[in-house]
Amino acid sequence: MTQHFIERLGHRGDGIASGPVFAARTLPGEVVEGEPEDGRIAASRIVTPSPDRVAPPCVHYKACGGCALQHASDTFVADWKASVVRAALAAQGLDAPVRRIATSPPNSRRRAALSGRRTKKGALVGLHARASDTITAITECHLLHPSILAALPALEELTALGGSRKGELTFHVTVSESGLDISAAGGKPLDLSLREGLALWCGTHDIARLTWGDETVAAARPPVQVFGPARVVPPPGAFLQATAEGQAALTASVRDAVGQADHVLDLFAGCGTFALPLAERAEVHAVEGARAMLDALDHGWRHASGLRSVTTEARDLFRRPLLPEELKRFDAVVIDPPRAGAEAQTEELAQSDVKVIAAVSCNPVTFARDARRLADAGFRIDWIDVVDQFRWSSHVELAARLSRGHIA
Repeated sequence: MTQHFIERLGHRGDGIASGPVFAARTLPGEVVEGEPEDGRIAASRIVTPSPDRVAPPCVHYKACGGCALQHASDTFVADWKASVVRAALAAQGLDAPVRRIATSPPNSRRRAALSGRRTKKGALVGLHARASDTITAITECHLLHPSILAALPALEELTALGGSRKGELTFHVTVSESGLDISAAGGKPLDLSLREGLALWCGTHDIARLTWGDETVAAARPPVQVFGPARVVPPPGAFLQATAEGQAALTASVRDAVGQADHVLDLFAGCGTFALPLAERAEVHAVEGARAMLDALDHGWRHASGLRSVTTEARDLFRRPLLPEELKRFDAVVIDPPRAGAEAQTEELAQSDVKVIAAVSCNPVTFARDARRLADAGFRIDWIDVVDQFRWSSHVELAARLSRGHIA
């Protein structure tokens, strides 16, 4: 059996040996045995373990695709995620101090995408095995919030009720202040019989809201999320930070970054994750492409107390970024784009008079690309906070403060 020395981890958390040869669930410094096929070892045997290797806490770790790094110590994972950010910056000729690393605790994931499939004996609900369409039923999970775990039997009932033997259901499940908010896709078309069955299922299981395809079929209570002093009811399937702890860490970073700014622009504002807490001391203009999310933000602001003015604007920032003339009236800008980054808006920021940017990103590579353009325009990265909401995964998030004119 061929032995391989693991030199480093790849961007998906796989160990990489010379070749390159990829081996999942291995760590740098380990010697493993296995025969590569198409550059990958399907099942490696650890010959010399790393001192950072730990026993995975979950019984489903090998079969489930939800985690990639449970075999590594928490310290190793945190340091590796910080190194991923540094490497992305270095590739653009940038450097910045990592101020802190905030890792969400186990069983804190308050939103998850679960898969359901009808079977001959009933139904199966769980997570996909890695790079596979096989669903792994989960009897335990060290990621998901306890209320999501407790709902798995009910989701099996829902799959049997509304699933098709030919297809797969996807459940986007979110923990709210008033119960679970469930959005289902891929199920049978709604007819009278299914509507009645879904309504009965919701009443039996005390669900806050159930959306089937594009239609909300039951809403016992508004599924409230809390952003600062405001209570917001997002539209079905709306983006939400994965954990409450991660949201709190990112919000704290954004507050630190904008400092005493009196007029703040929030780009890609969503339902108000940052806009509403910032409105406790600043006037905020929130810009977002989805009108439904801005409506939820506005409703939350109007029913909160102690907040300054929050205005909203529905705008496609990829096609119609705010221009330098429009940016003049803001003391600081918050930007939280999707994984693709925000090249068009970054170009306008670079040409503007904006002095302070609070940047939030779920992709260090596109963050570094956009930061390079801002650096060319005179910005510097004052600091970066690494936020690990997706514990034991290869996913990395960050918040950073960029300024120009040597603002302290």
